[in-house]
Amino acid sequence: MNKIIAVQSDGLKKINPETDTSLQLAIEAQKRGYKIFWYEPNNLSIVNSKLKAQGSLVKFYENKRNFYKINKNIKFDISKAAFTLIRQNPPFNMNYINSTYFLDNIDHKKVINNPSAIRNVSEKFYSSKFLKFMPATIFTNSILDIYNHYKKYKKIVLKPLDGYAGKNIMFLTEKFSKSKVSLFVKKYNYLMVQKYLNKVKFGDKRIFIINGKVKGAIRRIPKTGSNLSNISQGGTAFKTNLNKRELKISSLIGKSLLKDKIYFAGIDLIDGYLIGDINVTSPTGLPQFKDLTGKNLAKDFWNGLGLK
Repeated sequence: MNKIIAVQSDGLKKINPETDTSLQLAIEAQKRGYKIFWYEPNNLSIVNSKLKAQGSLVKFYENKRNFYKINKNIKFDISKAAFTLIRQNPPFNMNYINSTYFLDNIDHKKVINNPSAIRNVSEKFYSSKFLKFMPATIFTNSILDIYNHYKKYKKIVLKPLDGYAGKNIMFLTEKFSKSKVSLFVKKYNYLMVQKYLNKVKFGDKRIFIINGKVKGAIRRIPKTGSNLSNISQGGTAFKTNLNKRELKISSLIGKSLLKDKIYFAGIDLIDGYLIGDINVTSPTGLPQFKDLTGKNLAKDFWNGLGLK
């Protein structure tokens, strides 16, 4: 086995060394004797039946301001990597989808998450399999459906199906504005529409699923005046435990994801309710979990893949 881990991600300059899960996974692989080949998805190509990427052999460092060093820029045959991690951030657009088609050309067992599984597991729509664990939720692009949901629950949340990181969410907690909703539907088409949970102000729980198992969680609290708990939106992480209901929901979803060939995922709950985001494209939160608990889930990640 070639002792190289390929990481398909955003540019190195976009990494936040304090919060980046991809960085934590890469550093743990380095500790196990593997080199890291880092490349961006738009640098993939298939020539002479070989899947290659233009990128860099990179050395990462812990707890340093200058946390990486590019050792060499190369064009690498991705099929020769021990594993390839799909770690670029959404949006899950055609560029993202095309990169998964490129990776279909190598052994899926060596690509995490499985590229075809990423295409099949829509991060929000996949939650429709678990509606009984969610606040009252519909999937629609009908203004009338949205109005009826608002009329019934008084406060609702509208989320584009391809939304991510707490972006482009509409909260209807006061007067219903048909014009604003119409523009929102026109822009995003199909939406997840949910009953608003008042306890959102107390934050959510990000739960980590590795190889079908619940491995831990963090609580994320929104900044003052916000409904968004995402760390990227200013949320703050705290140590937490899961109650029986939360563990039951997470375990059921974990088993379903493993059956659908998803190895690593993050799911979000508010007050014991799945809020619809089942993150499989680029799950985050491992550094915060390590800081709060002292447990490095990157070890669990690689142990589950047999990387010694």
